[in-house]
Amino acid sequence: MAASDKNETKILVVDDEEHIRRILKFQLERKGYDVICAENGKEGLHEARSRMPDLIILDLMMPLMDGFEVCTKLKEEFRTSQIPIIMLTAKSEMSDKIQGLKNGANDYLIKPYSNDELLLRVNNVLDWGQKQKDANPLTGFSGNKAIKKKLKELIENSESFAFLYVDIDNFKAYNDYYGYHKGDETILFLSDIIKEAVNSMGNDQDFIGHIGGDDFVVITSTDRAERVARRIIDEFDIGSVVLMDEKDISRGYLEIRDRMGGISRVPLMSLTIALVANEKGRLKHFAHVSDIASELKKFGKEMDGSVLVRERRKRSVGKEEVEL
Repeated sequence: MAASDKNETKILVVDDEEHIRRILKFQLERKGYDVICAENGKEGLHEARSRMPDLIILDLMMPLMDGFEVCTKLKEEFRTSQIPIIMLTAKSEMSDKIQGLKNGANDYLIKPYSNDELLLRVNNVLDWGQKQKDANPLTGFSGNKAIKKKLKELIENSESFAFLYVDIDNFKAYNDYYGYHKGDETILFLSDIIKEAVNSMGNDQDFIGHIGGDDFVVITSTDRAERVARRIIDEFDIGSVVLMDEKDISRGYLEIRDRMGGISRVPLMSLTIALVANEKGRLKHFAHVSDIASELKKFGKEMDGSVLVRERRKRSVGKEEVEL
């Protein structure tokens, strides 16, 4: 986490021992965090509700209200339920750790602790919390902020990468025709296919993002990108038939009735994947990647069936590659 990010990060320390609060405040403020302190559970609960910190370091044994109860109340309320919590206690019994985690704590720190351990756990939990905030609620994949951040890092470091923009063709018509529940089922189906393709064909550095709706991105290496894209297309074309009725599959289109009573024929779902390769640092801004991908995607949607569209006017349909 960059220093500029830390200056905007609020951490609430709840502990009944003044010297512990003072030490934690000193250690965390030295690293650029904005620290709020509370001396008992009730005060800590009030501060959490009113200040909405990014992280709470919560002592277990306190007067008026112990850490277990504070944690439970915070997790029960919608506004505070997503605030990550590190439990702080002198006890090392396994039963206390398990109870704290059951109540919703994200991590546990045993007194006495080292400064390095404290800062590492704080940083890890804050990173986790930020990812949770940005994650798509349906698929759990990283959202727009994380996608933008990943692209910026790669471009600033002049790293080669391939950007895959994955989009379902005719999804809106399918969603209207079969209903939102089926639409969500289709998005989850595609997310599983993408995850499997990246896990089996990609590498540990690959990134999956969910822009929203039926739009996904994969960032991988330039040598693996086409194989990943082909696997996604093949698995979607094979598996998506189970998401549609037999009568629609047999006739090869959906019959959509408009408000005036007219019927139009809409092709069955397929995939368009736009592949943008950044080699030797030719792309200088993340928006450039997005612009190229959008142009390629628009071009691909003019074609029938599932397609992989790349720069240099190449099109890949199924197992055939055609120069355009």
